[in-house]
Amino acid sequence: MPFSFRTGRTRSAVAAAAFSVCLTALAGCSDSGGGGGGSSSAPATPPSLSSPSSSPSSSPASSRPPAGQVKVSIKDFTFRPADLTVAPGAKITVTNNDTTTHTMTATKGKAFDTGDIAPGKSATFTAPSKAGGYPYDCTIHPFMTGTLTVK
Repeated sequence: MPFSFRTGRTRSAVAAAAFSVCLTALAGCSDSGGGGGGSSSAPATPPSLSSPSSSPSSSPASSRPPAGQVKVSIKDFTFRPADLTVAPGAKITVTNNDTTTHTMTATKGKAFDTGDIAPGKSATFTAPSKAGGYPYDCTIHPFMTGTLTVK
């Protein structure tokens, strides 16, 4: 064995170091306002803030909500629904039910961008008028993805 621990003290030191690395990594996801990435340009369609909805959306993963009721919820670092279909020009309200700031931003072009949405807050944007598929992500947490389809 090329490497072994001889004492409990060494094991404790390694465990403490691993814990501190994990804690530091998690601190990068805090809502300290800076975010970890994102675009410095202004949103293509400025969001209008509104009160958070009383309950998160329980829509299936891909759906077409009734007119005037297009809602996306962010919870546990997931867009719900992640894939949705809307009419051109539909108003979409995104509610952040998570513990850190998120965005919902088109990944190609500047079709839409909510800007930063603080925990417990909402932002509303207008869907593009041109039909097509619009992949999006959270610019702070790019592993959070989905597709907005306009038809």
